[in-house]
Amino acid sequence: MNILTEKFNTPYHSAPFTSIKNEDYLPAFKELIQKSEEEINAIVNNPEAPTFENVIEALAYSGEQLDVVSNIFFNLNSAETSDEIQQIAQEVSPILTEYSSKISQNEALFSKIKKVYDEKEKYNLNGEQKMLLNETYKGFVRSGALLNEEDKEKLKKISMDLSLKSLQFGQNVLASTNAYFKHITQKEDLAGIPEAIIDQYAEEAKERNLEGWVVTLQYPSYIPFMTYAENRELRKELALANGKKSFDGGEFDNQNMIKELLSLKQQKAELLGYQDYADFVLEERMAKSPVKVFDFLNELLTKAKPYADKEIEELKLLAKADGIEDMQGYDHAFYAEKLRKQKFDLNDEELKPYFPLNQVQDAVFGLAGKLFGLTFEERNDIPKYHEEVKVYEVKENGTYKSLLYVDYFPRKGKRAGAWMTSYKNQYQQNGENSRPHISIVCNFSKPTKDTPSLLTFQEVTTLFHEFGHALHGMMANTQYPSLSGTSVKWDFVELPSQFLENFCYEPEFLKTFAKHYKTGEVLPDEKIEKIEQSKNFMEGYQTLRQIGFGLLDMNYHTKAGELEHETVKEFEDKYTKATTLYPTNPETAMSPSFSHIFQGGYSAGYYSYKWAEVLDADAFQYFKENGIFNPEIAAQYKVLLSSGGTKDPMELYKDFRGSEPKVESLLKRAFG
Repeated sequence: MNILTEKFNTPYHSAPFTSIKNEDYLPAFKELIQKSEEEINAIVNNPEAPTFENVIEALAYSGEQLDVVSNIFFNLNSAETSDEIQQIAQEVSPILTEYSSKISQNEALFSKIKKVYDEKEKYNLNGEQKMLLNETYKGFVRSGALLNEEDKEKLKKISMDLSLKSLQFGQNVLASTNAYFKHITQKEDLAGIPEAIIDQYAEEAKERNLEGWVVTLQYPSYIPFMTYAENRELRKELALANGKKSFDGGEFDNQNMIKELLSLKQQKAELLGYQDYADFVLEERMAKSPVKVFDFLNELLTKAKPYADKEIEELKLLAKADGIEDMQGYDHAFYAEKLRKQKFDLNDEELKPYFPLNQVQDAVFGLAGKLFGLTFEERNDIPKYHEEVKVYEVKENGTYKSLLYVDYFPRKGKRAGAWMTSYKNQYQQNGENSRPHISIVCNFSKPTKDTPSLLTFQEVTTLFHEFGHALHGMMANTQYPSLSGTSVKWDFVELPSQFLENFCYEPEFLKTFAKHYKTGEVLPDEKIEKIEQSKNFMEGYQTLRQIGFGLLDMNYHTKAGELEHETVKEFEDKYTKATTLYPTNPETAMSPSFSHIFQGGYSAGYYSYKWAEVLDADAFQYFKENGIFNPEIAAQYKVLLSSGGTKDPMELYKDFRGSEPKVESLLKRAFG
């Protein structure tokens, strides 16, 4: 018996991690694909006339167990991977791509969908049903249902290649990140770095059976080094190593992979009748077109550039006082931290004792309780994929709402960054509301033998950000799984996450949890005031950095043909020139490790971070005007969260706010 093909005999049918063996996956995928295909055949072969119920709804509920197993497997491939899992991923990805191509290009199925779509006026559909019908029809058309046989085959092959190559891209980045470490044997080389971080480096060395200290390219190791290390040569060496990730011509180089991926995306877009891949992607976003995205990013660029230039000039003056005439990118974090300390007398290390991870988690749980009536109770009887993971049962006013998995610390088999994901979608069927299983994955500093995990303020906002996504998933209350939770337009998906970050800067809330882990002392008022004041510190620089990523992404997906005559480095330098504030280094490029757009789902969508900032600034402004814990507005916001993708996002936003979002809200928050 394959445990993955049965209904899980666990609390709330949660993933039976402790019982799954790697060899279970491939046979389970094959069996569940076959089962799902039988469900599709039942729809196709139904002798009754096509209706909304026997075609559109039946399709919406098909393949549920396959989705669950896919979620389990690919989430583990990100959070707890191994050579074996990566090998299985290489085998499974083309099988799944072929399966989805087979469904989306099933002519008999599409003709039934089209019949229901063409006759939709005769059905008395509610708003969510109309959305499901439109999304289903459009999804098939965008997957090639209207193509001839030859082009369908081409599209199928392209989709398969894209799936494998994007997977390989991510594996290369992970391998390249793990391949480098800096072994330090002289304590003086760590001058300027806080003791707690040095302890972390010592632990890393011990794990590798080395004397001294080890710095890696994992963010909790790399970022503090770049921020505090006085040794400029070592900062340069680390920055060079980081900038060479998958860009050094070696085994894990991604430069050709980028060209291949972009070429495939362009072929796919043209095959489906679009000018370019961005054109294809943006049809399904709030922004609608590449022109609108370029206009949006360039408008922000014009407004933010003077602020960014002024910020860099300030840093250069500080560097000059240290005898540095040619300030470089690898000096930025070091001097930004110096300036921040000078301006606000604040540094991460003195704030960290006030933000032990458990207190920050309690605070975010408490906020969810205050706004939405949620409670969180740890469960030790629910299987986990790693001993560091914790699982919580989430209730709303005493009723079971969701499971929440949290996984906070870096490991060799975990990719960098932070993300929210789900193991099981929410949906309603046969009178039962099947609740979601949500997960938050981060890479915070591990506790040591003497101290708990202490977060930088940026890490505090990261946890709130991912928890905002988690709320979107946990609050889901829709009929169909494909419209549930975070299944919304991509440039709307960052609203709930970025919205929640705003609470971290509110003194009345901050005082409830920012307490010294040893003494219990509340973070002093003057420091809270400085956090508020420092909120927009280097905002011009950060805005330009995000705009740079957004413009690079948009140019890759509208001008891919230029890469036939240019290197990835030349292309990157050309299209980030307007946002580049430091000299570029011929030996480094960020594109070969730009996983968001070449492995994740942000192709032609990276702009959505800034787009969603306009939404979140405008939404939080509404709370600020009426009280940040206002129960009526929280109730309105809860409707937005629980509605998932059942409505056009702009309509959903206007229902909540009463008007469209204003870009001025963001500019006011960012630059005063």
